[in-house]
Amino acid sequence: MSWFGVAVAAPVWRLRAGALWHPSGGSVRFHSSGAALGGASQAIVDRIIRVDHAGEYGANRIYAGQMAVLGRTSVGPVIQKMWDQEKEHLRKFSELMVASRVRPTVLMPLWTVAGFALGAGTALLGKEGAMACTVAVEESIAHHYNNQIRTLMEDDPEKHEELLQVIKKFRDEELEHHDIGLDHDAELAPAYAVLKSLIQAGCSAAIYLSERF
Repeated sequence: MSWFGVAVAAPVWRLRAGALWHPSGGSVRFHSSGAALGGASQAIVDRIIRVDHAGEYGANRIYAGQMAVLGRTSVGPVIQKMWDQEKEHLRKFSELMVASRVRPTVLMPLWTVAGFALGAGTALLGKEGAMACTVAVEESIAHHYNNQIRTLMEDDPEKHEELLQVIKKFRDEELEHHDIGLDHDAELAPAYAVLKSLIQAGCSAAIYLSERF
């Protein structure tokens, strides 16, 4: 699910001089390199991995915010199950970042705060508000993943086979989350249509910015 912000347990990363620094010390340097794929293909992969890592990071923060408000209610286990899948998505894209030597977006601190605020804020509207957020975000991300699949297929499906499999799997799981949201009364949220439109506009902006910065 995507786009505003990582699991509460995930460490806070800081960017400094081209390196990814962890509070406990040490760093991993990220440099986009054309050596593995070359030229335009590497640029495509860099952009996709960076934005998808940011998206899954944001999704984790959204679910963290929802659980902070609704974790002890009857819908808590439903949210937790979806969050557990998002944690796996984030873990995989974190691995791909290291393997492909892709730097993270510099906007991670913003998505940390914005994601949690979005999750908690919609959860304060009740179960329906939280599920409306889930529907809006997951619909946006599934659409975004479909666009990435088309891009990779047009570039070279054999070269990008592994990444394509990852994105297709995660897209299907995001669509499952979308349907779960609808099954749990998302459309009964206050001003559902307006809320959904606003969240999706934010998702589009976050995607655009995370791809480029």
